[in-house]
Amino acid sequence: MKRSLPLLIIAAVLVAAVALTWVLLRSSRPDQSSTNSSGSEAPGAEPPHIRGNPKARVTLEEFGDFECPVCGTYSVEVKKIEAEFGDRLRVIFREYPLYPTPHKHALIAAQAAEAAGLQDRFWEMHDKLYENQKAWSEANDVMPLFVDYARQIGLDTDRFGRDLNGEIVATRITQDGIRAHARGVTGTPSFFVNGKEAKGDSWKPEGLREMINAALRETGK
Repeated sequence: MKRSLPLLIIAAVLVAAVALTWVLLRSSRPDQSSTNSSGSEAPGAEPPHIRGNPKARVTLEEFGDFECPVCGTYSVEVKKIEAEFGDRLRVIFREYPLYPTPHKHALIAAQAAEAAGLQDRFWEMHDKLYENQKAWSEANDVMPLFVDYARQIGLDTDRFGRDLNGEIVATRITQDGIRAHARGVTGTPSFFVNGKEAKGDSWKPEGLREMINAALRETGK
């Protein structure tokens, strides 16, 4: 117990640090000069989480929150879009947990997904979190559920627990938050197609499809 105590203290400090950083990012207003820019000045977590053809000419980038009900609904729509466009499209997911309000478990859910990513199972955890969103979002203690999801997708659960509270996960979430801030993201889900924000009707699934088709025409694909 004495040996593990310093590690627990370090983990607690890291969790507190990323939570504080996240609150500050969300509460500050984005610089209008950088809003909706290419985002090159704020690349986000590297490497990004990509599903689809990594070399596709068109990128659908989502800023999402695992506890957001609308994000849960859109996760199904995004999968349909992926299937429709196939190798012509790559999807990138960025963390933007709406923490601490209105989603009290959003940050730890993002940590769980990123910890799974360190074992090359990000998308499996991504899907588990959305598929079981109602169950864990209503729980008082989400960790037993998250550890069970980790077990179901074949993770080393001991490593998962360590990574979830580790520096790499904290850094990745913060980097995605900085990118979101630079792009002027304030809510979830937010989508960008080849750097162009989906607004108004373009934010709807059919609008996203139209944006993707337009991007394909622009790139000659």
